[in-house]
Amino acid sequence: MTQTATPTQIDVRVLPCEQRRELIFSTFDGLAAGKAMEIINDHDIKPLRGVFENLAPGKFAWEYLQQGPDVWRVAITKLAPAHGAGSCCGSCGG
Repeated sequence: MTQTATPTQIDVRVLPCEQRRELIFSTFDGLAAGKAMEIINDHDIKPLRGVFENLAPGKFAWEYLQQGPDVWRVAITKLAPAHGAGSCCGSCGG
């Protein structure tokens, strides 16, 4: 990860399946640009990456921190909006 602060950790191993996605996406929505959350699970959450790609294309970075066999850890970083995507800083006049 490219940040220095410890990311928000979500250990989904202790949650019922029906609560996991809501918690993950509400946590992601609450992150500031450049901040990350870390998801901890007992199996690969690769299918979740596809959900992120559909719901937040270009708005996240995905990094495996640990890939099994017993624990999987993934850091998901919220990316800053691209210049010109409604968040102009004003310095270029665009």
